[in-house]
Amino acid sequence: MSGVGKVVCVTGASGYIASWIVKLLLHRGYTVHATVRDADDPKKVEHLHALDGAKERLHIFRASLLEEGSFDAAVEGCDGVFHTASPFHNRVTDPQVDLIDPAVKGTLNVLNSCAKVPSIKRVVLTSSMAAVGYNGKPRTPEVIVDESWFSDPDLCRESKMWYILSKTLAEDAAWKFVKEKGIDMVTINPAMVIGALLQPSLNTSAAAVANLFGTEAYPNASFGWVHVKDVATSHILAFEDPSANGRYCVVESVTHFSDVVKMLRELYPDATLPDKCADDKPFVPSYQVSKEKTSSLGIDYIPLKVCLKETVESLKEKGFLSF
Repeated sequence: MSGVGKVVCVTGASGYIASWIVKLLLHRGYTVHATVRDADDPKKVEHLHALDGAKERLHIFRASLLEEGSFDAAVEGCDGVFHTASPFHNRVTDPQVDLIDPAVKGTLNVLNSCAKVPSIKRVVLTSSMAAVGYNGKPRTPEVIVDESWFSDPDLCRESKMWYILSKTLAEDAAWKFVKEKGIDMVTINPAMVIGALLQPSLNTSAAAVANLFGTEAYPNASFGWVHVKDVATSHILAFEDPSANGRYCVVESVTHFSDVVKMLRELYPDATLPDKCADDKPFVPSYQVSKEKTSSLGIDYIPLKVCLKETVESLKEKGFLSF
């Protein structure tokens, strides 16, 4: 219970990762200022109010990424801020409006509020492996990606990888801002986050698992995967450990969808799962991600097969999957 007497803010608290951060912070005794866009929407706040310790130590604040100064009240008097609010969806009509502005301007808006509060010891920013691995360098089985890699915005623009661009630009803008203002910041860069859902809506990364059921073909893609609990724990340890610094790549393993399907078939032999790849091209290779920095934080990763089982059980329980 190391958070007793401390007050922290979690932005975008109704989201998948953020809900878990709130849960674990309350469990550790913290008082949590949780920001949501619409505090009157039960879908956004009911699951947060239901968490252990919420009645005594959870305070909901309304704040919007694009509304300047709207985070001032939530961060006032805090010891730390976890900025996780950022849109994550693959289908967009206007990348600038749907993804880039909320990610970049929203991050600067939150940091601006933090800059006004001298009690804030550290900001932990939820970035992504999207801001790490897309720079044109080969990613093959012998390659080890680490925290020194940065995605290339020009490459992202050319390839129309809008979500990846939004996270890359947001993290870059954040580092420049904190350097200028003298704010202590750490970033957590997770891969595809799966595991049990606390929120009632289906999030993009859990949907990647749900979409494998009842389909004929799996994508020709290799993704890094990690359990949401490990991601949330990384955030909290990065806040609590005085020696934590810079960026942390949070990835259990990089695995092709063919192997993900194989694991799911072992776990659910009666389920309808795809038996072929979506294209005839060679499989996109997997690569390695260094675990050196996260192990120094004390992260002992939950294995991918366990992550998948917990994801599917949660999807079934919430009615997103039935078989």
